[in-house]
Amino acid sequence: MTQPQRKPWIVGVSGASGTPFAASVLRGLLAAGESVDLVVSRASRLTLLDETGIAFRDAHWREDLAGWLARGADGKPHTFDVDVSGVRHWAAGDLAAGPSSGSYPAKGMLIVPASTACVAGVALGLSKDLLQRAASVTLKERRKLVVAVRETPLNGQTLRHMVALDEAGAVVLPASPAFYAGATHIQDLVDFVAGRVLDAAGVPHRLYRRWEGELGGGSRG
Repeated sequence: MTQPQRKPWIVGVSGASGTPFAASVLRGLLAAGESVDLVVSRASRLTLLDETGIAFRDAHWREDLAGWLARGADGKPHTFDVDVSGVRHWAAGDLAAGPSSGSYPAKGMLIVPASTACVAGVALGLSKDLLQRAASVTLKERRKLVVAVRETPLNGQTLRHMVALDEAGAVVLPASPAFYAGATHIQDLVDFVAGRVLDAAGVPHRLYRRWEGELGGGSRG
């Protein structure tokens, strides 16, 4: 019997602060049974090291990814039990990688978090690394692209780049947590943003309590 063709979500992690958002999105995709192609930019590896103490290495990416996804947003290790067998990793400098071509099968791409430099590069079509190239391919193939911008305040130039992405068909999703879901822990706020990313991609999840039209519903837990 012919095996069904693997059709992953491409997840790009850029250099902005917010690696817990990326971890939560990755856990959500894997929990939903989705395949993932992961691209971790060079700048994001410095952020990941600073925020978690984890050095993400191409030669040991499975081990490093498993350690990262097991860590809670509060920094505690072994908070989550995650199977990373559904993930394929591509080096950010590999411009011959599968996601660099429109003929490579993919459902779409999620950039979490997206730095302003990444936003500018994708908006201008610079394709300076695999992350930006994969995003450009996603747009030209009319696939879903969700860009979770993590920066504040935003200047006019970045706002214009965000408008350009919106006009090109991307979903621009600032990493802005809400509080109506009854958050009691930093992980709840992180999961809210990750859940909104997955909502935009159409991936089912149970990362946060949804608004049901009842005031105070979140506070009653």
